[in-house]
Amino acid sequence: MATKPLLADLVALYKAQAPDVQVQVESVGGVDAAKRVQAGEAFDAVVLASDAIDKLIASGHVLPGSRVALVHSGVAVAVPAGAPVPDIATEEALRQAVLSARSVGLSTGPSGVQLAQLFVRWGIAEQIEGRMVQAKPGVPVGALIAQGEVALGFQQLSEMMGVPGITVLGPLPDAVQITTTFSGSVAATSQHADAVRALLAFWASAACSESKRRQGMQAA
Repeated sequence: MATKPLLADLVALYKAQAPDVQVQVESVGGVDAAKRVQAGEAFDAVVLASDAIDKLIASGHVLPGSRVALVHSGVAVAVPAGAPVPDIATEEALRQAVLSARSVGLSTGPSGVQLAQLFVRWGIAEQIEGRMVQAKPGVPVGALIAQGEVALGFQQLSEMMGVPGITVLGPLPDAVQITTTFSGSVAATSQHADAVRALLAFWASAACSESKRRQGMQAA
């Protein structure tokens, strides 16, 4: 879901220079997307975190050598709109903010897994276990923050941008920033492998860099 707004922009850019090509994007949570590809559902292209793509290559569901890195995406922190704004400028400040939060939200995606590992490394996992709220696949953490279910939430910046009812505090401190690289690849079920490769090459080009920046990501 982190790439959903970006892919809409990238499709529009590609169709402007290749109007005869039809591109239909279906965005679902990364866990569900990988399961559907593994189940043999027919797709031409797959866009997921790079490690998830590598697993699909290993299992034969994505063509070897087809993975193209598209963007680097960092994690941001947010609170409900109007709530007190905690200090998150340093690793220790962020740790204290997590300890003080009534509830802490994170995703089921790669960033959520790494955040849980960070809480273990900080030695606070047991203390906050009862206050942890993990969003269901495809459900933005920002929505849970806006609804009051989460007091302090973490997710890809691209998924936090523009969500009403929340205040984005900023990115994680550099010392603990979690960066996910999202890549595109050719699905083993594709009947249009060459067309997909052309599409991915364009998406990885400098022509798409500004759209990536505007969606809170960096070109890979």
